[in-house]
Formats: sequence, structure tokens, C-alpha cells
Amino acid sequence: MLLLGIDLGTSSVKVSVIDAATQKTVATAQYPESESEIISVQPGWAEQSPDTWWEQVQLAILKLHAKRSYNPLDIGAVGIAYQMHGLVAVDKNQEVLRHSIIWCDSRAVATGDKAFEAIGRDKCLLHLLNSPGNFTASKLAWVKENEPAIYDKIEKIMLPGDFISMKLTGTITTSIAALSEGVFWDFKNNQLSEDVFSYYGFSPSLIPAIRDVFAVHGTVSDTVASALSLRPGIPVTYKAGDQPNNALSLNVLEPGEVAATAGTSGVIYGVSDQLAYDNESRINTFAHVNYTPEQRRLGVLLCINGTGILNRWVKNISGDQFSYAELNAQAAAVAPGSEGVMVFPFGNGAERMLNNRVLNAQFLQIDFNKHGVPHIYRAAQEGIVFAFRYGLDIMRQNGMQPGVIRAGKANMFLSDVFTSALVNTLNVPVELYQCDGSHGAAIGSGIGAGVYKNPAEAFSNFTPVQQVQPVAGHVYESLYQRWLEQLEKNLN
Repeated sequence: MLLLGIDLGTSSVKVSVIDAATQKTVATAQYPESESEIISVQPGWAEQSPDTWWEQVQLAILKLHAKRSYNPLDIGAVGIAYQMHGLVAVDKNQEVLRHSIIWCDSRAVATGDKAFEAIGRDKCLLHLLNSPGNFTASKLAWVKENEPAIYDKIEKIMLPGDFISMKLTGTITTSIAALSEGVFWDFKNNQLSEDVFSYYGFSPSLIPAIRDVFAVHGTVSDTVASALSLRPGIPVTYKAGDQPNNALSLNVLEPGEVAATAGTSGVIYGVSDQLAYDNESRINTFAHVNYTPEQRRLGVLLCINGTGILNRWVKNISGDQFSYAELNAQAAAVAPGSEGVMVFPFGNGAERMLNNRVLNAQFLQIDFNKHGVPHIYRAAQEGIVFAFRYGLDIMRQNGMQPGVIRAGKANMFLSDVFTSALVNTLNVPVELYQCDGSHGAAIGSGIGAGVYKNPAEAFSNFTPVQQVQPVAGHVYESLYQRWLEQLEKNLN
């Protein structure tokens, strides 16, 4: 039996087919090859077209089939991972009413701040484990206030993965995990938040049917099956946000286990069994993929918006003449510290860990006679690493003490400069695995479809491809302190 995983990212859609028996990838594909557009009609806004997402998903699957590495009719279940916190709104005919307001859009920060104060800071943190902030509920409130004609047509709202599942099956569902990442869920009362719905004036009817993450969320329609050369009736048995899914793909499911990603954004994601929260809401707590009210498994998430997007930006402004591999090689030729150049990677909207400040990116101490493109490349990667350290220290203050961090050998972890800098700045070993979000989504579909008795069976062949240990007394500690001193000046 084969399993299909779909990973709807900000930059592209990646799909994988895995062999359920071996848990090995049979084939993988990505569409488009270049990064997808983020529509920004005003400063701080970030939107994408859900219909474009669906087109890309279809083209990615057809591209995957074209490799002829498997029989598409052998695919028995589908899993979906998706960029978190986005808002998709459809009418009674399941037609999209506007572009999705995606995760890095900052327009609803003030809306969420007002709700935080009106509902009560302590009450929000105790019940929601977050402030309403810039999450999906606040984005919906912004639409209600600023686009009432659109709001009045909304039949259902959903997150990006719910939308892709809807397009595959014609059925609209969600989960406690998805509702928690939108800050619609009250963990104390184990229900939709009466406080959020009352304050914002939302009808609970806007919320789709709630299913477990590992459950049947619909079956592939005849029309879609015909268009994509699939068997009609294949179940969609797993949906999760990209960061919980990444944790699943790395077998990070139990308290104390920690995962990291460094794609468009960067994330450290730890699992806890406590209803924990940061008093300043700089880190976020959501229901993990294996959360139940009876056995709490919470994902504690630290997000840095400006990670791979900074790496891409630097690549583009240098004339796009180098591949990422060449960029990494040039960065490696420069000594740690980039001969004084410092980069602050905060140019992708409001940064949660900076109390929702929009700081924008900064490049400091560039000497035209000494520094060249390689220094910028390395300094950008080091700046991202230092942002990770800043965030991890916040997590440490809130009880998360990772002994090891697991990550997929992908995106920025393909750079030895980045990986070495991260390990030695965090002073935590990193284990790298040959997996990615689409592989994790496929594994998730197998768990949801009952192909595997439990997650342990699903990861029975799971081993790291590389382990990187910190070096005692590495120069990166002093370099980080220099960077931190400048950041604190920037914030004050």
C-alpha cells in the first residue's frame, strides 16, 4: 500500500508517495520550482490565493505521477500538512470569497491586542494558552470590520489544509489542533471559546465539523480522482499545521522532545503535557497532533518569521547568479562572525517573540573596502541562528530544556555553516533526518487510516543521517552576545 502526503507551504507545494510497509519515500515532487508569490498590497500585509494553492497541489501530484515510480491506483490514503494560521473563507457553494490572509500578515495585530485586553490577559492565557494576537480569529475579525459585505457571505472559515481537503473531497472539516492554532479553542473548558466568539461577534456556525487529526476527513471525489488518476473514495485521514506535522515527521510526540525547522520561517517546537503559556505570549502553545483532553500533548512553538525568506532575499539581490549550494560554499569561506557584519532577520512582518514588533531587517557594520557578497551570505545565516538562540532562551525561561533537537536535513539545514552555527550558538546537539513535511503527512495518513497500529510502528525504521555536537568554548557564544546587545538597542 502507498500513502500520499501533501505539504502546502508558503513557497511551494511538495508531495511525496511512501511505501507504507517500509516507510521509505518512493517519489517526491515540488511545484512550482521557484517560490510562490506573496501578495502584499499594503505594508505588513501578506496574502495568497487559495485557488492557486489548489492548482499547485494538482500540478504537483501530476508531476509526481509523471516520474512513473509507482502505480497511482495503489495509493490508499492521503495526508495534508499546511502553512499555519491562515484564513480561508468560502460561501455556501464552497467558492473562495477572498485571498487567504496568511500567517505572516500583520494587519490584525491591533485587533488581537484589543481583544487580549478586553477579554482579560490572564483569562486569555489560562484558557487559550495564547493572546488572540495575529492569529486566524483576529484575521477573521479584521474581515468582519473592514470587509462586511464579504463577511456576510461566509458559510465556513477554515485553515489552508482544511481548504485543500475540501477541494479533494467536497467535505469541510477541522480539528481541535487547527482551532487551537487559530485561537478559537478554550483548553480549560474543552470547547470553542465563548469569550472569543462573543467578543468578536462570530457565529459558531462558521466553524466546520470537528474531527480528530487522525481521522477520515472525507474521501476523494470522483471528479478529482479522474483528474488526478487516483482511485475514487481514497480517504483523507490526516491534516495538521506544518510545524506540528514537522514534529510528527521527526517522531517528536512526547513531553520533552523538540524539533526545529528552517524553511521560509524558522521554528523550535517542543512537546509538553502541561497547559503552559508565556506571560508575554512570545511563544505559543497549541494542541499537538496527538492531543486529546484525556492525554494532553501540547506543542510549544517559537516562530521566527524571517528565516529562509531572508536567505532567498539575499540570493535574489545578489543577482540570483548562485544556487543555494554555491551560496553556502561562499559563506563557508568566511570566518565565524563575518568579519563584523551583523544581520537582524526581522523583515517578514510582526515578530511574535519580539512582542509583535515590526522591527524590519537590518544589515550593520558593512565596510565597502573589506566586505563582499560572501560576508553578507554568512552574516545572514548567522543572524538567523542568533534569532533562534534568542527564541530558545525564552522557551528555556518557560521550562523547555532540550537535550537534543531533531530536524530534517532540508532547507537551511543543508548548509553546514547554518547547522554548525546553530549547534554551537544553542549549545545543543542536533540530529538530522532524511524526511520532510510531505513525508510526515504521508506517515500521518497511515496512522489515521489504521495502517499502523500506533506512531511507534509508523517510525520503526526511523534513524538519523547525521548528528552534530557542539564544540566546548566555541566563539559563537561571544558573537551572539555582541548581536544581542545590538538587538536590545534596536528594541529600545
